Amino acid sequence: MPSPLISVEELQAARHGADAPALIDVRWAPQGPSPLQLFRAGHLPGAVRADFDTDLAEAPGPRGRHPLPASGIFQVTMRRLGVFQDRPVVVNDQRDSTIAARLWWMLHYFGHPDVRVLDGGVDAWARAGLPVETGDGTPPQPGDFVAVPGGLPLLTVDMVPGVARNGLLLDARTAERFRGEVEPLDRVAGHIPGAVSAPTFDNCDADGFLRPADELRARFVSLGVTPDLTVGAYCGSGGTAAHEVLALRLAGFEAALYVGSWSEWISDPDREVARGA
Repeated sequence: MPSPLISVEELQAARHGADAPALIDVRWAPQGPSPLQLFRAGHLPGAVRADFDTDLAEAPGPRGRHPLPASGIFQVTMRRLGVFQDRPVVVNDQRDSTIAARLWWMLHYFGHPDVRVLDGGVDAWARAGLPVETGDGTPPQPGDFVAVPGGLPLLTVDMVPGVARNGLLLDARTAERFRGEVEPLDRVAGHIPGAVSAPTFDNCDADGFLRPADELRARFVSLGVTPDLTVGAYCGSGGTAAHEVLALRLAGFEAALYVGSWSEWISDPDREVARGA
Protein backbone atom coordinates (compact mmCIF):
# COMPACT_ATOMS: atom_id res chain seq x y z
CA MET A 1 0.00 0.00 0.00
CA PRO A 2 1.68 3.28 -1.08
CA SER A 3 2.07 5.92 1.60
CA PRO A 4 -0.56 8.68 1.59
CA LEU A 5 2.19 11.10 2.68
CA ILE A 6 4.94 12.90 0.80
CA SER A 7 7.90 14.54 2.51
CA VAL A 8 9.23 18.01 1.77
CA GLU A 9 12.29 16.45 0.15
CA GLU A 10 10.21 14.13 -2.03
CA LEU A 11 7.94 16.96 -3.11
CA GLN A 12 10.84 19.25 -3.96
CA ALA A 13 12.23 16.55 -6.25
CA ALA A 14 8.82 15.75 -7.78
CA ARG A 15 8.10 19.40 -8.61
CA HIS A 16 10.93 19.36 -11.16
CA GLY A 17 10.10 15.98 -12.68
CA ALA A 18 8.22 15.12 -15.83
CA ASP A 19 5.13 14.16 -13.81
CA ALA A 20 5.00 17.15 -11.47
CA PRO A 21 1.98 17.08 -9.15
CA ALA A 22 -0.78 19.63 -8.92
CA LEU A 23 -0.44 21.46 -5.60
CA ILE A 24 -3.53 22.45 -3.60
CA ASP A 25 -3.41 24.51 -0.41
CA VAL A 26 -6.34 23.85 1.94
CA ARG A 27 -5.34 25.78 5.06
CA TRP A 28 -8.28 26.57 7.34
CA ALA A 29 -8.96 27.28 10.99
CA PRO A 30 -12.15 28.28 12.82
CA GLN A 31 -10.29 31.27 14.29
CA GLY A 32 -7.36 33.50 13.38
CA PRO A 33 -6.24 34.70 9.93
CA SER A 34 -8.48 33.72 7.04
CA PRO A 35 -7.33 31.01 4.62
CA LEU A 36 -7.02 33.67 1.91
CA GLN A 37 -4.78 35.81 4.12
CA LEU A 38 -2.57 32.82 4.89
CA PHE A 39 -2.32 31.88 1.23
CA ARG A 40 -1.45 35.40 0.12
CA ALA A 41 1.20 35.70 2.83
CA GLY A 42 3.06 32.66 1.55
CA HIS A 43 2.31 29.38 -0.23
CA LEU A 44 4.16 26.66 -2.07
CA PRO A 45 5.30 27.78 -5.54
CA GLY A 46 2.61 26.94 -8.08
CA ALA A 47 -0.02 26.02 -5.51
CA VAL A 48 -3.68 26.95 -5.85
CA ARG A 49 -6.08 27.48 -2.96
CA ALA A 50 -9.13 25.39 -2.12
CA ASP A 51 -11.59 26.71 0.45
CA PHE A 52 -12.83 24.20 3.03
CA ASP A 53 -16.16 25.97 3.51
CA THR A 54 -17.09 26.46 -0.17
CA ASP A 55 -14.94 24.18 -2.33
CA LEU A 56 -14.87 21.06 -0.15
CA ALA A 57 -18.39 21.23 1.25
CA GLU A 58 -21.93 22.25 0.45
CA ALA A 59 -23.76 24.85 2.53
CA PRO A 60 -24.35 23.96 6.21
CA GLY A 61 -27.67 22.34 7.04
CA PRO A 62 -29.23 19.16 8.41
CA ARG A 63 -26.34 17.11 6.94
CA GLY A 64 -23.82 19.03 9.05
CA ARG A 65 -21.54 22.05 8.92
CA HIS A 66 -19.46 20.71 6.02
CA PRO A 67 -21.60 18.21 4.09
CA LEU A 68 -20.09 16.34 1.17
CA PRO A 69 -20.76 18.09 -2.17
CA ALA A 70 -22.41 16.29 -5.05
CA SER A 71 -20.00 14.61 -7.44
CA GLY A 72 -20.78 17.00 -10.30
CA ILE A 73 -20.12 20.05 -8.16
CA PHE A 74 -16.88 18.60 -6.83
CA GLN A 75 -15.77 17.69 -10.35
CA VAL A 76 -16.25 21.27 -11.57
CA THR A 77 -14.31 22.60 -8.57
CA MET A 78 -11.38 20.23 -9.02
CA ARG A 79 -11.17 20.95 -12.74
CA ARG A 80 -11.06 24.66 -11.96
CA LEU A 81 -8.18 23.97 -9.57
CA GLY A 82 -6.22 22.14 -12.26
CA VAL A 83 -6.78 18.53 -11.22
CA PHE A 84 -6.20 16.00 -14.00
CA GLN A 85 -7.20 12.36 -13.88
CA ASP A 86 -3.70 11.11 -14.73
CA ARG A 87 -1.60 13.70 -12.86
CA PRO A 88 -0.59 13.31 -9.19
CA VAL A 89 -2.04 15.70 -6.62
CA VAL A 90 -0.37 16.90 -3.42
CA VAL A 91 -2.44 18.72 -0.80
CA ASN A 92 -1.15 20.73 2.13
CA ASP A 93 -2.29 22.75 5.09
CA GLN A 94 -0.30 24.75 7.64
CA ARG A 95 1.37 21.97 9.62
CA ASP A 96 -0.49 18.88 10.87
CA SER A 97 -2.49 17.71 7.83
CA THR A 98 -5.78 17.80 9.74
CA ILE A 99 -7.45 19.83 6.98
CA ALA A 100 -5.39 18.56 4.04
CA ALA A 101 -6.61 15.08 4.88
CA ARG A 102 -10.17 16.13 4.05
CA LEU A 103 -9.25 16.83 0.42
CA TRP A 104 -7.02 13.74 0.31
CA TRP A 105 -10.03 11.68 1.37
CA MET A 106 -12.44 13.42 -1.01
CA LEU A 107 -10.25 13.00 -4.07
CA HIS A 108 -9.77 9.31 -3.34
CA TYR A 109 -13.47 8.88 -2.58
CA PHE A 110 -14.34 10.46 -5.93
CA GLY A 111 -11.89 8.26 -7.79
CA HIS A 112 -8.53 10.01 -8.15
CA PRO A 113 -5.79 7.35 -8.04
CA ASP A 114 -2.79 9.39 -6.88
CA VAL A 115 -3.23 11.86 -4.02
CA ARG A 116 -0.76 12.52 -1.22
CA VAL A 117 -0.55 14.87 1.76
CA LEU A 118 2.53 17.03 2.41
CA ASP A 119 3.71 15.85 5.82
CA GLY A 120 4.32 18.87 8.05
CA GLY A 121 2.64 21.31 5.65
CA VAL A 122 3.80 24.81 4.88
CA ASP A 123 5.66 24.99 8.19
CA ALA A 124 7.90 22.05 7.25
CA TRP A 125 8.48 23.54 3.80
CA ALA A 126 9.55 26.86 5.32
CA ARG A 127 11.76 25.19 7.94
CA ALA A 128 13.60 23.45 5.12
CA GLY A 129 14.49 26.88 3.71
CA LEU A 130 12.52 26.36 0.50
CA PRO A 131 10.97 29.30 -1.34
CA VAL A 132 7.35 30.39 -1.08
CA GLU A 133 5.22 32.57 -3.30
CA THR A 134 3.01 35.42 -2.15
CA GLY A 135 -0.18 36.85 -3.57
CA ASP A 136 -3.12 35.12 -5.21
CA GLY A 137 -1.16 32.71 -7.38
CA THR A 138 -1.59 31.97 -11.08
CA PRO A 139 -4.81 30.32 -12.26
CA PRO A 140 -4.00 26.78 -13.44
CA GLN A 141 -4.83 25.13 -16.73
CA PRO A 142 -8.33 23.63 -16.30
CA GLY A 143 -8.18 19.92 -15.48
CA ASP A 144 -10.13 16.92 -16.72
CA PHE A 145 -10.84 15.09 -13.47
CA VAL A 146 -13.95 12.88 -13.52
CA ALA A 147 -15.58 12.50 -10.10
CA VAL A 148 -17.04 9.03 -9.54
CA PRO A 149 -18.09 8.38 -5.92
CA GLY A 150 -17.37 5.24 -3.96
CA GLY A 151 -13.59 5.02 -3.93
CA LEU A 152 -13.40 4.88 -0.12
CA PRO A 153 -15.85 3.62 2.52
CA LEU A 154 -18.39 6.16 3.72
CA LEU A 155 -20.75 6.07 6.68
CA THR A 156 -24.22 7.55 6.49
CA VAL A 157 -26.00 8.70 9.62
CA ASP A 158 -28.19 5.57 9.57
CA MET A 159 -25.12 3.31 9.54
CA VAL A 160 -23.42 4.95 12.52
CA PRO A 161 -25.29 3.24 15.40
CA GLY A 162 -24.51 -0.20 13.97
CA VAL A 163 -20.79 0.60 13.74
CA ALA A 164 -20.83 1.93 17.31
CA ARG A 165 -22.50 -1.30 18.53
CA ASN A 166 -20.82 -3.95 16.41
CA GLY A 167 -17.59 -2.32 15.26
CA LEU A 168 -15.53 0.59 16.52
CA LEU A 169 -16.53 4.25 16.13
CA LEU A 170 -13.66 6.66 16.79
CA ASP A 171 -14.30 10.28 17.81
CA ALA A 172 -11.45 12.41 16.46
CA ARG A 173 -12.27 15.56 18.44
CA THR A 174 -10.48 16.62 21.61
CA ALA A 175 -11.19 14.60 24.75
CA GLU A 176 -12.91 17.61 26.35
CA ARG A 177 -15.36 17.87 23.47
CA PHE A 178 -15.96 14.11 23.55
CA ARG A 179 -16.82 14.26 27.25
CA GLY A 180 -19.15 17.20 26.65
CA GLU A 181 -17.22 19.59 28.89
CA VAL A 182 -16.81 22.18 26.11
CA GLU A 183 -18.31 22.66 22.67
CA PRO A 184 -16.92 25.65 20.77
CA LEU A 185 -18.58 24.99 17.40
CA ASP A 186 -21.82 23.05 17.73
CA ARG A 187 -24.99 23.77 19.72
CA VAL A 188 -24.96 20.48 21.67
CA ALA A 189 -22.05 19.01 23.61
CA GLY A 190 -21.25 15.32 24.00
CA HIS A 191 -20.60 12.34 21.74
CA ILE A 192 -22.34 9.59 19.81
CA PRO A 193 -23.27 6.73 22.17
CA GLY A 194 -20.80 3.88 21.93
CA ALA A 195 -18.02 5.96 20.40
CA VAL A 196 -14.43 5.85 21.66
CA SER A 197 -12.38 9.00 22.18
CA ALA A 198 -9.35 9.10 19.83
CA PRO A 199 -8.19 12.74 19.42
CA THR A 200 -6.63 13.05 16.01
CA PHE A 201 -3.98 15.51 17.20
CA ASP A 202 -2.38 12.60 19.09
CA ASN A 203 -1.50 11.13 15.70
CA CYS A 204 1.11 13.90 15.19
CA ASP A 205 4.32 14.86 16.91
CA ALA A 206 5.11 18.34 18.28
CA ASP A 207 6.16 19.60 14.82
CA GLY A 208 2.98 18.48 13.09
CA PHE A 209 4.43 15.39 11.38
CA LEU A 210 2.43 12.16 11.40
CA ARG A 211 3.95 9.67 13.84
CA PRO A 212 5.71 6.59 12.44
CA ALA A 213 3.46 3.77 11.26
CA ASP A 214 4.43 1.41 14.10
CA GLU A 215 3.55 4.04 16.72
CA LEU A 216 0.22 4.72 15.05
CA ARG A 217 -0.55 1.03 14.80
CA ALA A 218 0.19 0.53 18.50
CA ARG A 219 -2.07 3.46 19.34
CA PHE A 220 -5.01 2.20 17.31
CA VAL A 221 -4.63 -1.36 18.54
CA SER A 222 -4.78 -0.03 22.11
CA LEU A 223 -8.06 1.66 21.20
CA GLY A 224 -9.51 -1.63 19.97
CA VAL A 225 -8.81 -1.55 16.23
CA THR A 226 -8.27 -4.96 14.62
CA PRO A 227 -7.97 -5.89 10.93
CA ASP A 228 -11.31 -7.72 10.87
CA LEU A 229 -13.32 -5.01 12.68
CA THR A 230 -15.47 -2.39 10.94
CA VAL A 231 -13.99 0.96 11.96
CA GLY A 232 -15.53 4.38 11.48
CA ALA A 233 -14.36 7.89 12.35
CA TYR A 234 -16.17 11.15 12.96
CA CYS A 235 -15.39 14.61 14.32
CA GLY A 236 -17.34 17.88 14.31
CA SER A 237 -17.97 18.19 10.58
CA GLY A 238 -15.87 15.63 8.71
CA GLY A 239 -12.49 17.40 8.63
CA THR A 240 -10.23 16.03 11.34
CA ALA A 241 -11.97 12.66 11.10
CA ALA A 242 -10.49 12.35 7.60
CA HIS A 243 -7.11 12.81 9.30
CA GLU A 244 -7.99 9.87 11.54
CA VAL A 245 -8.70 7.78 8.44
CA LEU A 246 -5.36 8.90 7.00
CA ALA A 247 -3.50 7.90 10.17
CA LEU A 248 -5.31 4.56 10.25
CA ARG A 249 -4.21 3.87 6.68
CA LEU A 250 -0.61 4.66 7.64
CA ALA A 251 -1.01 2.14 10.45
CA GLY A 252 -2.28 -0.50 8.04
CA PHE A 253 -6.02 -0.25 8.77
CA GLU A 254 -8.96 0.84 6.63
CA ALA A 255 -11.74 2.96 8.12
CA ALA A 256 -14.95 4.57 6.93
CA LEU A 257 -15.52 8.31 7.29
CA TYR A 258 -18.75 9.69 8.73
CA VAL A 259 -18.70 12.98 6.84
CA GLY A 260 -21.73 14.52 8.53
CA SER A 261 -20.16 13.82 11.93
CA TRP A 262 -21.34 15.39 15.18
CA SER A 263 -22.91 18.43 13.52
CA GLU A 264 -25.23 16.17 11.50
CA TRP A 265 -25.91 13.79 14.39
CA ILE A 266 -27.29 16.55 16.61
CA SER A 267 -29.47 18.06 13.86
CA ASP A 268 -32.16 15.55 14.86
CA PRO A 269 -33.16 16.02 18.54
CA ASP A 270 -34.36 12.41 18.68
CA ARG A 271 -30.81 11.06 18.29
CA GLU A 272 -29.28 10.07 21.59
CA VAL A 273 -26.34 12.04 23.02
CA ALA A 274 -23.81 10.69 25.51
CA ARG A 275 -21.56 12.64 27.87
CA GLY A 276 -18.64 11.80 30.09
CA ALA A 277 -15.75 9.41 29.53
